[in-house]
Amino acid sequence: MTEVAETESVPTPGEPDAPGELELAAEFPEASREQWRELVAGVLRKSGAIDESFDGLPESKLVTRTYDGLEIQPLYTAEDTVEGTGFPGLPPFVRSARPEGAVTTGWDVRARYARRDAKATNAAILADLEGGVSSIWLRAGVTGVPVADLGDALNEVYVDLAPVTLDAGEEYEAAANELFTIFAEREIPASAVTATLGADPIGLTARTGTAHPLAAAAELAARVATGHPKVRTIVADGLPFHEAGGSDAQELGAAIAAGVAYLRALTEAGLDVDTAAGQIEFRLAATADQFLTIAKFRAARRLWARVTEVAGVSAGRGAGMRQHAVTSPAMLTQRDPWVNMLRTTLACFGAGVGGADAITVLPFDAAIGQPDAFSARIARNTHAVLLEESKLAGVIDPAGGSWYVENLTDELAKAAWREFTAIEAAGGIEAELASGALAGRLAETWEKRSKRIGTRRDPITGVSEFPNLTEKAVVRDAMDDVAGGGLPRYRYAEAFEALRDRADAHPSRPRVFLATLGPVAAHTARASFAANLFQAGGIEAVNPGAPDDVVAEFRASGTKIACICGSNTSYAEEADSVAKALKEAGATSVLLAGKPGDHPDVTGYLFTGCDALEILTGTLNELGVQ
Repeated sequence: MTEVAETESVPTPGEPDAPGELELAAEFPEASREQWRELVAGVLRKSGAIDESFDGLPESKLVTRTYDGLEIQPLYTAEDTVEGTGFPGLPPFVRSARPEGAVTTGWDVRARYARRDAKATNAAILADLEGGVSSIWLRAGVTGVPVADLGDALNEVYVDLAPVTLDAGEEYEAAANELFTIFAEREIPASAVTATLGADPIGLTARTGTAHPLAAAAELAARVATGHPKVRTIVADGLPFHEAGGSDAQELGAAIAAGVAYLRALTEAGLDVDTAAGQIEFRLAATADQFLTIAKFRAARRLWARVTEVAGVSAGRGAGMRQHAVTSPAMLTQRDPWVNMLRTTLACFGAGVGGADAITVLPFDAAIGQPDAFSARIARNTHAVLLEESKLAGVIDPAGGSWYVENLTDELAKAAWREFTAIEAAGGIEAELASGALAGRLAETWEKRSKRIGTRRDPITGVSEFPNLTEKAVVRDAMDDVAGGGLPRYRYAEAFEALRDRADAHPSRPRVFLATLGPVAAHTARASFAANLFQAGGIEAVNPGAPDDVVAEFRASGTKIACICGSNTSYAEEADSVAKALKEAGATSVLLAGKPGDHPDVTGYLFTGCDALEILTGTLNELGVQ
């Protein structure tokens, strides 16, 4: 044997050496951060962002900040490595709550049903299940299918194969009992029943402004847990805080605080801490900011892992967070709703990459009313494309190891933990809701967000940017009313859409004249910018091209507001005289597309970062649009 081994160890003449470790970009010269900085500085100087006297780091001009104050750097390298992310299926569960991730099954494709008509709901459920949906999120009670009609809504639905998640508001106990009656009638063993009962008194308090005690939900969970090991009773819902305009860290902090409150109530009801943790599912919003969404779901698992570690939960069913992602209702638009398909695709992508267990893609027309068959099909096919065609679940934690994502996860987790500990220090989530302190912090964030939306620094495609005045309205059956009276519910596009509604209701389309100076090439950029801004308020911009007599064209336009559009050179040479002539011709206001300057007859300026909502509101007022 020794002789054979010695013979095999001698390479055969002419045989190539065994390949070594592959080094990517090994044939390229190594680049340094300093070289990158020099290139960045060159571009910034050319664009006018900095000049030769600037002595700071050029990348500081490219840093962006989230609503939590987190700084997003333009470049991340191996120098920014974050330690301690762990392994899939092990604490702190950043990489996945399960060792296998979603590789074998994909995520749970969960569709929402919010009709009161049980037969219509049943038809929609059966169509979705045939099209690829794997679980049912069913609103019941006052704002959904009547509790007594749950059996009709679930007729011919194999509830042992397609789990049901209830959303019954105050009627959660009655709805749970009715669901268990259905299970019994269909002779499904208690040990095989899989469902989420959706009891969420904290979320109900946030939605309604009326306190709902936790004891009843905890007692229900205690009864359910003894004989139904696969049933979860409690939902800790972050959507009320997200829809109130909150940041990602505020949503996470409030959701974790709700989870802790439920953990206390469940253990007080007699459950051991392991079983209590296993009774809770978390619901979080997924937005079109794909990287923040990825980081949010990874950070959420890390936060809950820390809570369960302190609470003494063993590494079993309750240690890893069970996550239900919902594409953000706040980001959906009523105008140009087709763009919502892109928003929800990005949100679903982010939640899937972030490791959410179940994902609900809201139909693109959800902000308008009840979805139709087409929008429901698009919603479920969004999952199909990402799961089946893109194989998104084929890799465990595909964002893991990304310096950017790992840093963003780490920073978001720290910011959310600060929010959570602040809530706990104030007496817990119930006390914070009762005092209005949490609502106040959410309102502060909404004010910042509103300002950025109003100045179009947070653009909304199809609404505040690139609106289509000729779009055909999408009409749907009205959505049934939901609980109100607590935290407000916002949609980011609603202020601009209100202006569009106001303009559309006017007997004739409001118009503004673009007083273009010089040849087309000289004024096109600013004329296009101005037209885009006015259209966001439902106002038509009349562009005469390159007229010989711009004042005569203004008189013929039939409007009383003009906006001068040209180059910096033409402004210096002609803006004052043209503005004066337009006013003499009957213009009540003369705007200028450009940075504010010294032009006595110009009444306002349109530029990147200007308050578009204020300008549009004032323009509609001046045009007599009620």
